[in-house]
Amino acid sequence: MEQLLNDFSPGLFIVQTILFLLLIFLMVKFAWKPILNSLNDREEGIKSALDAAENAKKEMENLNADNERLLKEARIEREALLKEAREMKDKIISDATNEAQEKAGKMIEQAQAAIETEKKAAMAELKSHVAGLSIEIAEKVVREELSNKDKQLKLVEDMLGETTLN
Repeated sequence: MEQLLNDFSPGLFIVQTILFLLLIFLMVKFAWKPILNSLNDREEGIKSALDAAENAKKEMENLNADNERLLKEARIEREALLKEAREMKDKIISDATNEAQEKAGKMIEQAQAAIETEKKAAMAELKSHVAGLSIEIAEKVVREELSNKDKQLKLVEDMLGETTLN
């Protein structure tokens, strides 16, 4: 330490101090402002990047909210369409069932009418056939009865007895 104090030169110290102050002055004059400007520019760039990121985040939140709203609306619309389709399907089925029942009822009525007509025709034919048989049987009986003269006279008297004159 003593050695340092012995080698100390006040002139050199003053020159070095002046050079140091000159260097600081030159630095402040020419380099300090560009360095500070560049630091400020960088700080502003970082702030604007952070603001842009925050804006992008908000925009993404808004877009997500819009997407959720659109999805919800689409779901509601889909449910409404499905409900309408179900109602339409039920109506079509109901209408088809009613129409089928009406047609079946008409067909049954027509079949019953046809059966009744056929029944009446069969009864008329049966009556006609029975009448024909009855006439044939009566004819045979009358022939048998009329073959004998005594029986003929008795039959005429019985018929006359049954018939009354007005």
